[in-house]
Amino acid sequence: MRTMRKWQVALLVACVSAAMPALAKLQQRPVEWQLDGTRYSGVLVFDDEGDGRRPGVVMVPNWRGVNASAIEKAGRIAGDDYVVLVADVYGSAVRPKDDAEAAAASRPLRENRAVLRARARAALDALKAQAGKAPLDASRIAAVGFCFGGSTVLEMARAGMPLAGVVSLHGGLSTPSPAAEGSAKVPMLVLNGAADRGVTAEDIAAFGKEMDGAGADWQFVNFSGAVHCFAESDANSPPGCLYDPRAARRAWKMMDDFLEERLQR
Repeated sequence: MRTMRKWQVALLVACVSAAMPALAKLQQRPVEWQLDGTRYSGVLVFDDEGDGRRPGVVMVPNWRGVNASAIEKAGRIAGDDYVVLVADVYGSAVRPKDDAEAAAASRPLRENRAVLRARARAALDALKAQAGKAPLDASRIAAVGFCFGGSTVLEMARAGMPLAGVVSLHGGLSTPSPAAEGSAKVPMLVLNGAADRGVTAEDIAAFGKEMDGAGADWQFVNFSGAVHCFAESDANSPPGCLYDPRAARRAWKMMDDFLEERLQR
């Protein structure tokens, strides 16, 4: 075979390059806001391909808060479909290094849901404020949460925040501040590990009764054999917090379908 000349190689490369779309880059931008004198710092994650506006997602991480793992999950949710804010509900000065610190940081918010709701609402407002700075359609926003974050987004739904939907992945179901009749109008997808020792049969029954009483649009899915943290690929603290590939694959697919239904209209 005759060897191609340099100019022919260059022409071939140019033609192939022209035929291929430019590779999009996942953007990670710090976002700061204040509430009651405390500064909060989250991370905005989105694909920078194109300039069309797209829906937003408030993603509340597990009790470890804003960290590299949370940002990675936000990137997976964002893809080229959404602008995702990794929400900070602790304050920029609080970044738990281990589970003990995470438990201490989250305990006051678990005990005082009014404060937790206020901080979650501030994160929602912070995401909406990014319209015009990022390719965000602020009229279409959902919320997703993992573990403690799952509990948080359910509180957002109970409070009737203006959301297109919420998804809780292995979040706690019980609350000292249940939804009032007619207050929880946000569609909810609750993805739970059937073997999660932190969620009892009584919790599940009470949640269903609460949401039916509130007139909510809710769906609850139990994954057999899955324990707490099942949807997080870096969860490796058996027996109570462990990644389950099968349940995770199905849960992420259900979440993707739910967000598409609620946001891509």
